[in-house]
Amino acid sequence: MQHFPIYLNLANRHVLLAGSGEVALAKLRLLARTPARVTLFAPEPEAALAAFATDVGAKLLPRALQAQDLQDAALVYAATADAQEDARIAGLARAAGALLNIVDNLDGSDFITPAIVDRAPVTVAIGTEGAAPVLARAIKTDLENRLPEGLGTLARAGKLFRHAAEALPYGRPRRDFWAEYYFRTGPQVLDAAGSELLDHALEALLQAHLAREPGAGRVDLVGAGPGAADLMTLRARKLLDQADVVIHDGLVPQGILELARREAEFIPVGKQGFGPSTPQDEIIRLMITHAQAGARVVRLKGGDPAIFGRLDEETEALSAAGIDWAVTPGITAASAAAASIGASLTRRGRNQALHLLTAQDVDGLAEQDWKTLALPDSVAAVYMGKRAARFLQGRLLMHGADPATPVTVVANASRPDQRILPLTLESLAVDMAETAVEGPAILLLGLAPAAACAELPQLLAELG
Repeated sequence: MQHFPIYLNLANRHVLLAGSGEVALAKLRLLARTPARVTLFAPEPEAALAAFATDVGAKLLPRALQAQDLQDAALVYAATADAQEDARIAGLARAAGALLNIVDNLDGSDFITPAIVDRAPVTVAIGTEGAAPVLARAIKTDLENRLPEGLGTLARAGKLFRHAAEALPYGRPRRDFWAEYYFRTGPQVLDAAGSELLDHALEALLQAHLAREPGAGRVDLVGAGPGAADLMTLRARKLLDQADVVIHDGLVPQGILELARREAEFIPVGKQGFGPSTPQDEIIRLMITHAQAGARVVRLKGGDPAIFGRLDEETEALSAAGIDWAVTPGITAASAAAASIGASLTRRGRNQALHLLTAQDVDGLAEQDWKTLALPDSVAAVYMGKRAARFLQGRLLMHGADPATPVTVVANASRPDQRILPLTLESLAVDMAETAVEGPAILLLGLAPAAACAELPQLLAELG
């Protein structure tokens, strides 16, 4: 993020705009929506530009911008469409310490003006750092269609009531009050009676919240899915947004954690095979302690909480402690891995069962029903199998598995750094040893990539 988004207070600040034509008129229209004092420098202003400047109260000077004009300038826009003149203005602005924007010159500018959705005092700024203005415009249009016109009215009434709402304790009680106002009570009152009754509605809602007993905490055990944020369920994203505390394992990528509120407390409790891990008893203690303190806790697990996620241990402990809890499932890594190679985990006439198994248990390498797994057309998804490749290979071959059985390794399924390795059982251990597989990986026993998916790695290699 090269351009840091901020909101600049322009109340009674001086903004200088140098230029003419449609570009200068567009900037003036935007600046006219702020409380800034705008001065337009245009030696030969068009009639439409001069008329609009008069209409919005901007000061028009029919000359070029000079050094003495910048004494109290907060922002300077150079929109002359003349590279030499823009460079001269840039030198003056920087000498005066004013922030500069040269229209259509990203490298020469100190700041950029984003696309803006205006529901004042609610404003949404969309920037692409100059990379894709058309994309920014499309996002702006989409948001304008989504955000109701009355949102600004609700926000203005809420802004005036913020001091009164400080009677509620900071944190969840206050957030619950504002959530109920903005997403239920406020819109209902605005639709039914207009803005005149919003003040009364806010006061009544405040009194109702002040009379409430402090809410008990709870724990939601949430599946984050295989790693791609857009594969999370809507419920999972909503719970993450509401969380006071996020207790997450090491398989949850930063991109998903950033969907939570910045004010939330993040507690990493990663587990790593044959490596450092957070004891399960400590994870349970953290969940219970924070919930008993009244927090909404999200226990965020990669994949699905019910698939090798020690879910029962955690829910049983929460119930024993009298903590309210619920489970929100997620897409498990086996489904994401199979989708990435264009294969079905089940197929009529091929496999009548699907095996989900872990290569490790609490005692180390995990024994399985190898005789069944070695049968022709058996399909299994092996979790935590990177370091158990030789063990898996040996057990399956010992029980009669065909050495040519396909084994597809999918690392970081669904993520940008996803990697697909189409292998066979015969060479599995050697190939895994020779190939550096980074990140979590699923071994799909009995499945090979579909033709299109099998060709993709080769295509990418050729392009690279």
